[in-house]
Amino acid sequence: MVEKEVEKLLRGGANVAAVSAPAEVCLHCGERLYSAETVSRFQQVRAKLSCHEVADLKLMAQSIQNCCLTRKAVCRNLSPNQP
Repeated sequence: MVEKEVEKLLRGGANVAAVSAPAEVCLHCGERLYSAETVSRFQQVRAKLSCHEVADLKLMAQSIQNCCLTRKAVCRNLSPNQP
C-alpha cells in the first residue's frame, strides 16, 4: 500500500463532482482505502450535490441526456420535425 492523492467521482442526484482526496492505494490491485474523515467529506459533497448546493464548486463540464432521442432525429441534425 502506498499513500497517494487520487481523484474520486462523486454523484449526488443528477450532479457529479470530481474531488481530490488522499487514499492508501494497493500497488497490486489498485484498491483504494479512505480515512473516516475523507469518507465523511465524500458524504458531505454528495449531499450538497443532491440538493444542488454547488455554488462553491467550479463547473468543469455539462452533460445533457435526452432519453427520447431516436436514430431518425439524430440523422436529421436533432430536428425530428424536418421532412
